[in-house]
Amino acid sequence: MPDPISWSLSGPYLFASLLAGYLLGAIPFGIVLTRLAGYGDLRKMGSGNIGATNVLRTGRKDLAAATLILDAGKGAAAVLLAGWLYGPDIALMAAYGAVLGHLFPVWLKFRGGKGVATTLGVHIAIAWPMGLACCAVWLATAVTTRFSSLAALISMASAPIWAWYLVHDVQLVQFAAIIAVVVWFKHHENIRRLIKGEESKIGQKGKPRV
Repeated sequence: MPDPISWSLSGPYLFASLLAGYLLGAIPFGIVLTRLAGYGDLRKMGSGNIGATNVLRTGRKDLAAATLILDAGKGAAAVLLAGWLYGPDIALMAAYGAVLGHLFPVWLKFRGGKGVATTLGVHIAIAWPMGLACCAVWLATAVTTRFSSLAALISMASAPIWAWYLVHDVQLVQFAAIIAVVVWFKHHENIRRLIKGEESKIGQKGKPRV
């Protein structure tokens, strides 16, 4: 993708890219897959989140892996499709839309997931060196601590640094910083539990929510 990303295109194209990215990002693959597998409503299990970590609490690693891939894939697809149709200049708007769609999906009354997998997919599609670096940070932290939420927080916080160090793109640094703030906000309950020592670890099975 050409560097730097410009914002020179007209409003209608920017809006179309944002909307298309949002609608794609709003597809709740975690809920769809768990229902198809006969586990019921994922929002009533474990943490109540719709992402891969909560899907893993069903005990189905294959469903969790599929959710992770699809959530990341929809973010990447939004960016790549926008870039293919309209050029790289508005790919970043599709990226914003995809992440916001996952965080605030209209189909779920705007109560979505934490946005980590979708953001990682977006980062890989926009600038793969930065995206892979963020994935490596997530993986290293997750393996070391067994806390998916902590891995997500550190990975997202590192994104603006990687954007500057590896890509040298001010627009991308701004994007990564804004998304990191939003993702951190969506993790406010996880942060509270981490501080209290009450956060669940990766693979810990969840109980039905009442």
